[in-house]
Amino acid sequence: MKNRVAYFGVFTVLALMFSYIETMIPIQFGVPGIKLGFANIMIVIMLYKSSAKEALLLSIVRIMLSGFLFGNLSSILYSIAGGVLSLGIMTLLKKQGGFSVIGVSVAGGVSHNVGQLIVAMLVVETYQVGYYFPVLLVAGVLTGLGIGVVSQEVLKRIRNICFE
Repeated sequence: MKNRVAYFGVFTVLALMFSYIETMIPIQFGVPGIKLGFANIMIVIMLYKSSAKEALLLSIVRIMLSGFLFGNLSSILYSIAGGVLSLGIMTLLKKQGGFSVIGVSVAGGVSHNVGQLIVAMLVVETYQVGYYFPVLLVAGVLTGLGIGVVSQEVLKRIRNICFE
């Protein structure tokens, strides 16, 4: 139990650090909501090294803390929607098997953007924001690919670490 709490604390701190670093990168993609998602490296690793429940808890804790520290209530709402949908899809694909860490991460990146797009449609009360979908699809694939590659490499290097 002590190891689990310690690992969870380390993962939370690392996810927050990645969130903070991302806020310092002055890249604007021209479309609202596109981010690199560095903190999702920790979510993917937690999903593979522990359980979906702990990955969900880590995701929610990270979103809440980074939202209050670096964002606002709106960013928390969008991130929770994207994060929960993304983790749900990644969990299903991981359980199904046949998908690599990279494939699971790409699906997570795309579904994260879909979750945020659904919230945007509800907030602005129009489906016309759906026109962003092609751009968000490409962004989700690219960021999911990057996160997946990094996560896979980290998982190779920490395979002896047990979270139980």
